[in-house]
Amino acid sequence: MPTLSADLRLGYVHLTVSNLGRSLAYYQNTLGFRLRRCVGDTAHLGAGGPDLLVLTERPGAVRHRCTTGLYHFAILVPSRQELAQVIKRVAETCTPVQGASDHLFSEALYLGDPDGNGIEICRDRPREQWPNFHSISNAAPLPMDIEGVLSELELQPEPWPGLHPQTVLGHMHLHVRSLPETLTFYRDVLGFELMIDWNSALFFSAGGYHHHIGLNIWGTQGAAPAPPESVGLRYFTVHLPTQAEVDAVIARAQAAHVTVEEHPLGQLVRDPSQNGLVFTSN
Repeated sequence: MPTLSADLRLGYVHLTVSNLGRSLAYYQNTLGFRLRRCVGDTAHLGAGGPDLLVLTERPGAVRHRCTTGLYHFAILVPSRQELAQVIKRVAETCTPVQGASDHLFSEALYLGDPDGNGIEICRDRPREQWPNFHSISNAAPLPMDIEGVLSELELQPEPWPGLHPQTVLGHMHLHVRSLPETLTFYRDVLGFELMIDWNSALFFSAGGYHHHIGLNIWGTQGAAPAPPESVGLRYFTVHLPTQAEVDAVIARAQAAHVTVEEHPLGQLVRDPSQNGLVFTSN
């Protein structure tokens, strides 16, 4: 069975939004992203390093429910204190939240941007504190200890400057149409390891991480992808250490009759539910 490098990382997620100015105000003023550059109808945002989020405007785009595509993208901050800063900022701006959970390996806040694109802001516990993933396969998440998280702010009374420069794209969570074909694609073709099988969802990773990609059929079993004019996911990038490793993934995809598209960063493949992944060594 193929495997992927333990040094695999995610790069950025590219979304379609209906109003770029409105989305930029949300991501910068509420969540602390920094605008890196704007080119025409596309904005690139980060946290002081490379792109984490790219937004392209399509005026009039709408969200289509019960379709495959984005469930949420997860922005991983480097500490519990940084998560507390985000929670404080969300409260100060009276921004609606969708939930706050303790997954035992991480703590996570859930929100939706102005177009309804799902967002998770999370921090990982140290790896030595992670549970056995098989033992949590049938366990629901716990509520986040928000008071405990916010107590971290006592250690940093200074004003928050925005997302910490070590913030990264932690994982992607997607809606798919079928779990069996999804398992075959992500494990047997791409080479991800299945870490958790829970509640009609599969969670895959490389290098023993809890998950780089989650996929579920919550309301989308047998569903079609959203129309091209919709808001939502365009693609996300997956970075491997060497071009040889990228070539190996692409060779497996082609052998499985998966269409491969050229992309400025590398090669784009689509899973059976038409979610796009760009593999690159850049």
